Amino acid sequence: MPSPLCSSGARSDGPSDAATRACSRPPTGCGGLADPATVNETVRVRVVQLLSVAALLVAWEAVARAGWVDPLFVPAPSAVARALGRIGAAALAGLGETLLKAAIAYVLAVVIGVGGGILLGSVRPLRQAVNPFVIALYGMPKILVLPWIMLFLGFGATPAVVYATIHGVFPILVLVTGAVRDVDATLVTVARAFGARRWQLYWKVVLPAIVPTVLAGMRLGVVFCLLGVLVVEMFAGLRGMGYVLSSLANGFQAPELFAATALVSAASIVIVLSLDALNDRLSQWRGDLR
Repeated sequence: MPSPLCSSGARSDGPSDAATRACSRPPTGCGGLADPATVNETVRVRVVQLLSVAALLVAWEAVARAGWVDPLFVPAPSAVARALGRIGAAALAGLGETLLKAAIAYVLAVVIGVGGGILLGSVRPLRQAVNPFVIALYGMPKILVLPWIMLFLGFGATPAVVYATIHGVFPILVLVTGAVRDVDATLVTVARAFGARRWQLYWKVVLPAIVPTVLAGMRLGVVFCLLGVLVVEMFAGLRGMGYVLSSLANGFQAPELFAATALVSAASIVIVLSLDALNDRLSQWRGDLR
């Protein structure tokens, strides 16, 4: 039976209470308006988060001004803010270069991880042959391959991108492989019974089923890619945010180091929140396909 439509002039094939339930699915109702209860809860959460951060900064400032910590290592937030003004231009330039390399590595990691995970999860003989090596490489500390990457690729952006891709691809690959392997066999059997072709099977059954796992892998992957670029820049970089952080640490410039670290943290938070928004969009697509 087709689902009733939300508009008043649309045809309804079911009772009015069924139409009402269909049009009032959270978090949006008829017309796409947000649920007031959900909006209020979101506002309360954001207010609590902001107040928590403000309280932490005030306590930090008070402890620093009271002399309970050594300002050489733990500067006050006010000193960090002044330092941010001094290094803002250089730090933002370094952060932009780092994020560009991390973005390239992230795209490569997602394409390889998701594509390889779907392939390994779908083809059992291939998975049985390759999966032990994938698990072994996933568990190996990636820092061990960094000297070899530097030996073959030298300095610059290329080793950072390659190392970050290696760092970020394995969490995505392992999670997606497991998600495809664990897709409900009943759904696949029913789809085949109704004559679904292979591409329809993947588009209508497999992909909607693995969307949450793919998003979880993407969240992990972006953190690992950013971390990989920073590690290469710290150890063998001539530019980028990792190089800036390393230089500030070697110079015992604590306020500037805290300011640069805060910029990296802010960028990471923005990226994660963007992925959360993407998760909401894909969750709606997943529900529509079902």
